[in-house]
Amino acid sequence: MFCLGVFAIISDSQQRILLCHRRDSDLWNPPGGRLEAGEAPWQGVIREVKEETGLDVRVERLAGVYSKPQANEVVFSFICTVIGGLPTVTEEGDRVAFFAVESLPPNTSPKQVERVHDALDHPDQVVTKVQRGRPYIELVGKGKR
Repeated sequence: MFCLGVFAIISDSQQRILLCHRRDSDLWNPPGGRLEAGEAPWQGVIREVKEETGLDVRVERLAGVYSKPQANEVVFSFICTVIGGLPTVTEEGDRVAFFAVESLPPNTSPKQVERVHDALDHPDQVVTKVQRGRPYIELVGKGKR
């Protein structure tokens, strides 16, 4: 059985991308995470964004579906629009910030960077891909700051 993940690609009026800095490791990611039991992917991404950023979002469209065979995981990437709330730090993230696409932090997971580019480069289609390789958190070391 696959584990299901969801991530939101959120841009501001300057077309910068919203990222969250994790508390458990020195990584930046778009807001997201694993689905809870009985949760639809579009519901899960709304919940995850709220939990990680304090923002309320509306799902605009599915941007991509990614298979990660080494992790036995399938990840849904959604384009979302902020409809309320205020950016805030949470239990999961200690920073929330917008970044220009060409200036994403170097400690952003390459798989996440690929998903952001896929969504922006293919605005009229759903990208489907297999993403291989070790999880980025293994490469940087969980808990290292």
